[in-house]
Amino acid sequence: MKKISLTGIKPTGELHIGNYFGAIKPALELAREYDARYFIADYHALNTIKDPRELSANIRAVAAGWLAAGLNPEEVIFYRQSSIPETFELTTMLMAFTAKGLMNRAHAYKAAVAENTEKKDDPDAGINMGLFTYPVLMAADIILFDSDVVPVGKDQVQHVEMAQDIAQAVNFNYKKEVLRVPEASVRENAAVVPGLDGRKMSKSYGNTIPIFAPEKELRKLIMRIVTNSQGIEEPKDPESSQIYLLYKLFAGPEEQAALAARYRAGGMGWGEAKEELFRVINRELTPLRERFNALMDDPPGLDAVLARGAERARPIAARTVARFRAAAGIDK
Repeated sequence: MKKISLTGIKPTGELHIGNYFGAIKPALELAREYDARYFIADYHALNTIKDPRELSANIRAVAAGWLAAGLNPEEVIFYRQSSIPETFELTTMLMAFTAKGLMNRAHAYKAAVAENTEKKDDPDAGINMGLFTYPVLMAADIILFDSDVVPVGKDQVQHVEMAQDIAQAVNFNYKKEVLRVPEASVRENAAVVPGLDGRKMSKSYGNTIPIFAPEKELRKLIMRIVTNSQGIEEPKDPESSQIYLLYKLFAGPEEQAALAARYRAGGMGWGEAKEELFRVINRELTPLRERFNALMDDPPGLDAVLARGAERARPIAARTVARFRAAAGIDK
């Protein structure tokens, strides 16, 4: 029997190339090895998105994005967090086994308090209970589906460690394994994708290339990539150029070697290098863009995919809650 992996996807912004190589592709590869579950964390998104139209649009765009990138809802379970009411029953039960001190140590909460303190504001100004209890809801997301592994970046390991602590507190109290204790699968080799300005591609830096940008917009963005002042005839070091580093993500070995040789030989300007980059990026993203647009043109179809995923997910979730209720003495 395959082990179970769980991946949460927060619908808080437009998917970009950094997401594609750093999160989406590695997460989809897990389906080869694990019984994989993927969910859209729409309740988590409520902490930052209060506009209902924006949140609804983001949910569908993220769902379409993952489907366009290769997620097969027939082979994995793909659902919306808000479609699984057992998530919130389990969250309430887990609250009774979660120390407030553990929540005080959560990175997101500590960062918000530190920012308020630096501004000489009240430490809890602008901090809602959704942010403060975020790790418990996340623990419920993980534990509900008997997850063995949760793929995360190094900065997210704490979330899984907190889920471990909470599950272990429950199991210790009832002297048996009521809840499965998950493990973090750290993506050590996740690609760090350079943005338009050379820094890591990130929405917070405003330097992203959206995966599904129309072809004309994609080309304009690539032409905005920051370069140095080297002239056309000067030899250039490919490994120090973000154009080439992006090119390597999309081009085959022979193409990479050929472009690197042209860099080193001189005679190629940055504009020509950007055109080569646009060619290989557009080659890979065009079929994804077409699938994405077709999915977005059919909102009922998208909703149906997520509804079918929820139908498959709910019996699994119900078994976990029933097990906990029985152990706690509150079973029906």
